[in-house]
Amino acid sequence: MYDVVIIGAGVIGASVARALSKYHLKVLVIEKHSDVCEGTSKANSGIVHSGYDAKPGTIKAKFNLIGNHMMSDFCQKYRVPFRRNGSLVLAFSEEDIPKLEALKIQGMSNGVAGLEVLTKQQVLAMEPNLNDSIVAALYAPTGGIVDPFELTIAQAEVANMNGVEFKFNAFVTNIAKQSDYFIISTNNETIESKTVINCTGVFSDDFNNMVSENKLSITPRKGEYCLFDKEVGHFVDKTIFQLPTVYGKGVLVTPTAENNLLMGPTAYDIYDKYDNSTTAEGIKEVLSKAAQSVKYIPSSYIITAFSGLRATEASGDFVIGETIDVPGFYNAVGIESPGLTAAPAIGDYLSNLVAIKLKANLKSSFVDGRDEIIRFEPLSVSDKAKLIESNHEYGKIICRCEMVTLAEIKDAIHRPLGANSIDGVKRRTRAGAGRCQGGFCGPRVLEILSKELNKDPRDIAKFDQQAILLVGFDKDTL
Repeated sequence: MYDVVIIGAGVIGASVARALSKYHLKVLVIEKHSDVCEGTSKANSGIVHSGYDAKPGTIKAKFNLIGNHMMSDFCQKYRVPFRRNGSLVLAFSEEDIPKLEALKIQGMSNGVAGLEVLTKQQVLAMEPNLNDSIVAALYAPTGGIVDPFELTIAQAEVANMNGVEFKFNAFVTNIAKQSDYFIISTNNETIESKTVINCTGVFSDDFNNMVSENKLSITPRKGEYCLFDKEVGHFVDKTIFQLPTVYGKGVLVTPTAENNLLMGPTAYDIYDKYDNSTTAEGIKEVLSKAAQSVKYIPSSYIITAFSGLRATEASGDFVIGETIDVPGFYNAVGIESPGLTAAPAIGDYLSNLVAIKLKANLKSSFVDGRDEIIRFEPLSVSDKAKLIESNHEYGKIICRCEMVTLAEIKDAIHRPLGANSIDGVKRRTRAGAGRCQGGFCGPRVLEILSKELNKDPRDIAKFDQQAILLVGFDKDTL
């Protein structure tokens, strides 16, 4: 019998697991994929929103602000790349300036500090590559950019180091409420738990509706992005938004915490919760709309496109907390933007509710943070030489685009909840995240995974077990 079962190992599930690992509780995370950060969290823009665009009084507004305030110290403690670069919301006509003023007033009502409406001249002095057609912008200095993969992975690692169990490739098929516990059925086994926390993204309404009469409804909102090479990572410094609409914050142009350039997303409501395809039409729309914000698009530097699904709940707000008619069942539903910003705060909040319900005590042995992760590429020449002298595997470059070494890949495989797939290595080290997108290093990473995990290379996947790359040996007879 577990005290807590968390369903979903995206950034929300990982945040809850990290926060709950502070307590003397038996906690399990169930994830249908083979690794953490395999759903919506892996297709996130990595924006830390300041909080001006959430309607005052909403749960979104509350957790956006708390999460934003937490982010600097949190990322420093957990070794997550983060930069408070600030953001700009552009207006393209004089008629739109009152809308910027309204956003400023709304942001101030939400508690956002430092908001200012800037003139065209002030904005272009900040960002010379912006389109000359802009007339003004709302400046939010508290906006930031974070590595969404590391924000998820770091918290999952800390949770695991502090005793939280993870079961991967486990697909929940049913949840049944008993008198004072739950029976969770998966494709592999049946699990019992005193409480359940639903952190399943676009599927979160399905799990709520298994147990509660208070029905929820999620509509997947698909967004496509274009990612550019680091060569143009400084094309803009701030995160550049357009005035928001009912579908979100529009197409953004932003540097990433990993020093790439990102443009997107589109925003279309769909009905297929598994559709993360990209389309020529979607990419064309991203580039066309981004061109309204910047003078030109460095399209020759696009290295990949991707898409993600945002979990838009019918109420338009986050649904967080214990379900009224099912004691012990907790929801984190409808966690779309600014969900990444809010994630650590949501984790703390839900863990506190559960700890109070279960009368749990804090651990004196809790490890609050993780060891420094060595990144070879940004080091000075002398520091690289010292590192290679201490471990010759730092002198073996596996990914030339991102300068990722054999030692870094081995560390990613053998860390808590280590990588077991090519994409798992990519998210932890950036091997395969550069301009060739793994064209050169992918086979070598597969070979290293096979050796380090003592697995047949035919069992090593790009992601999950449905994405096996090798099916046989050369010259095998049929």
